[in-house]
Amino acid sequence: MKKNILIVGAGGVAHVVAHKCAMHNDILGDICIASRKISKCDAIIESIKRKNNLKDKTKKLYSRQLNAMDVPSTVKLIKETGSQIVINLGTAYINMSVLEACIQSGAAYMDTAIHEEPDKVCEDPPWYGNYEWKRKDRCKEKGVTAILGTGFDPGVVNAYAAYAVKHLFDTIDTIDIMDVNAGNHGKYFATNFDPEINFREFTKVWTYVDRKWIEEKVHGVKRFYDFPVVGKLPIYLTGHDELHSLYKNIDANSVRFWMGFGDHYINVFNVLTNVGMTSEKPVVTAEGVEVVPLKVLKAVLPDPLSLAPNYTGKTCIGDLIKGKKDGKEKTVFIYNNCDHAECFKEMESQAICYTAGVPAVAAAILIAQGKWDAKTMVNVEELDPDPFIELLNKIGLPTVVQDPALKTEMIPD
Repeated sequence: MKKNILIVGAGGVAHVVAHKCAMHNDILGDICIASRKISKCDAIIESIKRKNNLKDKTKKLYSRQLNAMDVPSTVKLIKETGSQIVINLGTAYINMSVLEACIQSGAAYMDTAIHEEPDKVCEDPPWYGNYEWKRKDRCKEKGVTAILGTGFDPGVVNAYAAYAVKHLFDTIDTIDIMDVNAGNHGKYFATNFDPEINFREFTKVWTYVDRKWIEEKVHGVKRFYDFPVVGKLPIYLTGHDELHSLYKNIDANSVRFWMGFGDHYINVFNVLTNVGMTSEKPVVTAEGVEVVPLKVLKAVLPDPLSLAPNYTGKTCIGDLIKGKKDGKEKTVFIYNNCDHAECFKEMESQAICYTAGVPAVAAAILIAQGKWDAKTMVNVEELDPDPFIELLNKIGLPTVVQDPALKTEMIPD
């Protein structure tokens, strides 16, 4: 069994992961939270103690300062802390550095988002093929477990697709992954994740239709869907991480991702984009200072975790899957609803960070128990979905399988 967790990063998702790891430290062992700003790590530790979420008080919970781009320093920290599982929750720019440190040290690697280079956005697909998959052979040679995309999307939605293949369908035509947040945070405008990474997603829309990659206009394809619990909401065709592995690992004709946005969000986003504030390209101010507009925007928008105390409402994320079973057409919606207020009550977080963080802890537990200790690089859909979904049901993210779905058609605007 593997034990002892190193959490890299101290943002909103790391906050959730640290809390949930602490609640299961009888299995996971010691927990070290490492980031460039050790004060942020210490704030998470204070929150865990405040909520009394440390299950086994004999296990260590501590912080360390780390520049995760420095591979030798990360290798050293992994070894010094005796960490056998590393959960990378830092910015997407550090993925390859942390992965390399795990390959060199032998620790299991996990992340919740795909790698990105600061000067490149929405590269040609498949995104995993540009970076992560190039190191798969080295993981296999060294017997290093690397599970990519262990959040909700990517992550749980990948497991839902694998579950559908295993239990519900003979053939699959279309997988529509849909993510909506019917919540209210009380701010004029905010993003639920790192604004910089969030806005970089909305530069191009790569989608997989009829077994080929096609490019669509950002926010150019809109539909409505009547979601369980949260109701009928608008969704937009969007590019996203999980498409870039599901197209390869699941035999489906089309795999698409849809995200919910209200009119206010779209209007503000369009204004920010039109004036150049979502650009990743540096500009020089009148004072001769070089700045990246997107980084400035990140600095002025609310920190995602700061939204938690006043957040109300629920999320709904799931897979709408169409195919055939026993020669008959079939449509199923596999989904989860999560409540913002309940997440704050449990661990001073909000549902967006909660849904991204809890699955990573479930995956870590499965690695620790040997059930998901793959000893090579895999995406979530390549693993057995059953223990993952069963564990999520127990630790805070229950799954509902709507089969047959009562309202399955996305109705055009």
